[in-house]
Amino acid sequence: MKSSKLWEKGTEPDPAIIEFTSGKEKQTDLLIADWDIIGSMAHVIMLEEVKLLTTEEKKELLKALHLLFQKHINGELKINEGVEDIHSQVENELSEMLGPVGRKVHTGRSRNDQVLLDIRLFTRNELDNLAEMVFKLFERLLSLSDQHREVLLPGYTHMQPAMVSSFGLWFGGYAEAITDDLLLLAAAREMNNRNPLGTAAGYGTTLPLDRQLTAKLLEFDDIILNSSYASINRGKVEMTVAAALASIASTLSKLSMDICLFMTQEFSFIEFPDEMITGSSIMPQKKNPDVFELIRARCNLLQTLPVQIAMITSNLPSGYNRDLQLLKPLIINAFTDIKECLGMMTYILGAIRVKRNILDNPRYNSIFSTEEVNRLVKNGIPFRDAYKAVAGILINNTFIRTMPSDYSHEGSIGNLCNDKIKKRAETIIGRFKKLSAPELEEKLMKYAGI
Repeated sequence: MKSSKLWEKGTEPDPAIIEFTSGKEKQTDLLIADWDIIGSMAHVIMLEEVKLLTTEEKKELLKALHLLFQKHINGELKINEGVEDIHSQVENELSEMLGPVGRKVHTGRSRNDQVLLDIRLFTRNELDNLAEMVFKLFERLLSLSDQHREVLLPGYTHMQPAMVSSFGLWFGGYAEAITDDLLLLAAAREMNNRNPLGTAAGYGTTLPLDRQLTAKLLEFDDIILNSSYASINRGKVEMTVAAALASIASTLSKLSMDICLFMTQEFSFIEFPDEMITGSSIMPQKKNPDVFELIRARCNLLQTLPVQIAMITSNLPSGYNRDLQLLKPLIINAFTDIKECLGMMTYILGAIRVKRNILDNPRYNSIFSTEEVNRLVKNGIPFRDAYKAVAGILINNTFIRTMPSDYSHEGSIGNLCNDKIKKRAETIIGRFKKLSAPELEEKLMKYAGI
């Protein structure tokens, strides 16, 4: 097949140049093909509204785009040999189906704002799906916190036994961490949810486009107001999204590290069923936390994502630069990785087994010493004097054990504030609106009366 590029001017491009500049773009583009088609549908509706298409042309284009959308849903849409990307493929197929009418679909837009639109629609959907998964992990952690609120646990600082904690506090702490991760996701969604369509190559167009209409059709909160900012913005939204994903990854990595530590024979605070752990090919006693080690490693790599994006974008001039093409696979792959880690963490925590009576071990007697200081303080002894007194008798002394009921202030093991943490998470998750590609496509067809 003859090469087909949106930017062709009659000269046959060198195949080696096309291969290098396209790279794995075709594989990535198929992942956003549904959003490219949906963006074209909204654009076509708008073009008819501003009299750049006739009503009949609009209907022809929308019906053809609907067929392409169904073709993609059925896994039959391919980017043909010699075709550069999904944008070219869609336009080629429309031209084959409709002739000159099909070639009108690119009126008033550039591949730049088309790519921007596809990425924003894809990212919004991924953020909504990811938020749902994050919230499921939040619910699992909060449930475990409530379930084990009375089970005491030694708290550590500097890797040394420090003070009395509980599994309720431990699980609940990670649940609250998740609420902040959700908050960052919500901020990334808000920043992402502005319409770039109509900014063309970053300098607008003389055609009378209605950018507010396409924003409304595609359920954006607003438009990107300044056309040049659409290009300057490349990397900024991706960086914000990457920071949100890195925050989730940080939480999962730290939780995984705790679990690996708590599963050791020396700690032995928790365990999992044999079918959820792995063993050794030579050592029959081994029970390895491979799942958590892999989550830790994968999430540590995800935390490098903001730096990778910064290295691509930090010294670029304004306007479009081809360097930005490399952002697309970074973000797409990151969503895949973080969702796999979230899904596995939520699943395997459903089988966690918490050990009871951990503090019966004499090695943890000293962790009650701070509360012994507090007991003396309650009897009127100055804190520093009480501290010195307890420090003087610390060796080989067993202090009065404290229980959750002895702790009353907010955030302590006796007052976990789980209800307030839950309310905060529910408020944040309400900022997401899940709208799948088929749902949005159906809405556009209905709006057009087709």
